[in-house]
Formats: sequence, C-alpha cells, structure tokens
Amino acid sequence: MRAFREAVEAGDLDAVEALLAENVVFTSPVVFKPYPGRAITAAILRAVSQVFEDFRYDRELTGGENGRDHALVFTARVGGRELSGCDFIHVDEDGLIDELTVMVRPLSGAQALAAAMGARFDAITKEAEARAAAAS
Repeated sequence: MRAFREAVEAGDLDAVEALLAENVVFTSPVVFKPYPGRAITAAILRAVSQVFEDFRYDRELTGGENGRDHALVFTARVGGRELSGCDFIHVDEDGLIDELTVMVRPLSGAQALAAAMGARFDAITKEAEARAAAAS
C-alpha cells in the first residue's frame, strides 16, 4: 500500500496511524496472540520504528480480490542483527488497514526483535491505553 509505505519511509507515524482502521488486527512476528485495535497497533508501530535501524522497503506487491492485499518486503537491523521481513496488509472497503501481519527472518533477527520490543512492552501498553482513552 503506497500511502503506508510512504508514511513509514518518511517517519510520519501520525499518518501511519491515520491509515489504520479502528478494528485493525496486528499480528506480530514474535508473539502468537494477535493485537486488536488501532491504539495498540499504533503504539507497537511507534516502538518498532525506534527499534529498527537502517529500515528500508525493497519491494511492494499488490493482489487479491479488488487489489486489497499488499505485501511490503523490507530489510533492517536490530541490535546489530540483520533481518528481512514482510508487512502483509489488507485494506477494508474504506481503504483503511484492517489487517497487518509482519513476518521476519532469520531466527537471530527475530530473537533480537523480540528482545528489543519485549523491553519496551510496558511503555507500549501504557501508550495504547492512553491513546484509547483519549479517543473515547
């Protein structure tokens, strides 16, 4: 999805958040349980933007029914570990992201990502709670 890619590449996390549907479901590459909702998804994306170093998208693929499925292939580093991954995005009928699934490899990169995000997860949760309260 071009708008998401451009917002991420520009570091415009407010624009990224504006592209998320209220009922978006984020599926992490390192946690089994999906995270439902805009507030937690935005907080996770804000944190990961601080964790990833030298992040760049390399390819963009679009397909699926009505062109609503997208894959953005990326590379980055986390704590000195190289990783590659893919953001799988589905958009709803309004053009907002309602599913965001991230996958990364190799295992050493996924482990570095899990450790870095795990260390921030209390702050991520607090930010999400504050955002959800402000939105209601």
